[in-house]
Amino acid sequence: MTGRVEGGSTYAAAGVDIEAGERAVELMKEKVAKATRPEVVGDLGGFAGLFALDTAKYRKPLLASSTDGVGTKLAVAQAMDKHDTVGIDLVAMVVDDLVVCGAEPLFLLDYIACGKVVPERMAEIVGGIAEGCRQARCALIGGETAEHPGIMDDDAYDLAATGVGVVEADNVLGSDRVRDGDVVVAMASSGLHSNGFALVRHAILGAARMRLDRYVDELESTLGEVLLTPTKIYARQVLALIEEVEAHAFAHITGGGLAANISRVIPEGLDAEIDRGSWALPELFRFISERGGVSEAEMERTFNNGVGMVAFVNPDDEDRALAVLQRHGVHAWVAGRVVPGTGTARLVGKHP
Repeated sequence: MTGRVEGGSTYAAAGVDIEAGERAVELMKEKVAKATRPEVVGDLGGFAGLFALDTAKYRKPLLASSTDGVGTKLAVAQAMDKHDTVGIDLVAMVVDDLVVCGAEPLFLLDYIACGKVVPERMAEIVGGIAEGCRQARCALIGGETAEHPGIMDDDAYDLAATGVGVVEADNVLGSDRVRDGDVVVAMASSGLHSNGFALVRHAILGAARMRLDRYVDELESTLGEVLLTPTKIYARQVLALIEEVEAHAFAHITGGGLAANISRVIPEGLDAEIDRGSWALPELFRFISERGGVSEAEMERTFNNGVGMVAFVNPDDEDRALAVLQRHGVHAWVAGRVVPGTGTARLVGKHP
């Protein structure tokens, strides 16, 4: 007795379907082909993605990189069996971390781990990633789909990506450029973006016992549809602002909320004073607070509360900055100013 299984063991019997993976790649190709740039070398499917950096454009180029995922928003997508927007969320979380230092996003590589490769579902996910790259004007030059049978449920998956951008060394933006009197320009979010879903699931789906397919009058949609609103991608608008006004720094408002993320770009000796009265809290955030019993302090520690990106701009460029963003399709307003302080951000006043 050798303990050998009669007929032999196979990869398929272990739960890995190579043919399904190949079908998934074929379904992805047409969508990925739209997420490209002239600098991409070769086709999708090689062992590595190739990208020719335009060295004539930069005297001292610095490469910037960022890695992120979508988080537990994926649990909502999987519960609703809707997979065509979470890829946009993934791209947004990566490229908008790149542009805050002034870097132009160049390319992105994704990683999908799943319990079972369902070609159509994988194509929907990657289609969303390709659409996000198209919006950000960066290339999707490769990725990996890993099947984990026995480790993950068949319908479960997780997403991650790494993006690379480039910025001229002398043009890197950040806290060292922020000055007393700078205008703080807020850019409207499209919703929750990709942060705070653990609290939403606990407070709304758990404690309040609401269903994702429930129509909510004040939201004019089902709860699930609102929660899956794709994250706004600001890359093009931020780069346009950098080109047309004197921008000193940006803050991408993700986990930790407004104050925590803005504080990351405030130098010692200065504060950013943000006036809640400059914008009305969007209905979704009021809904979460009221129905879920979430305090104002907890809301501000967890969610973007309607602001997805913040720019620090020379006060002489205040009107022009707002005009540039409006022209590029972003609702923006002056939310505060930089004042002498202790190196932090603070929210004052009340939402109307």
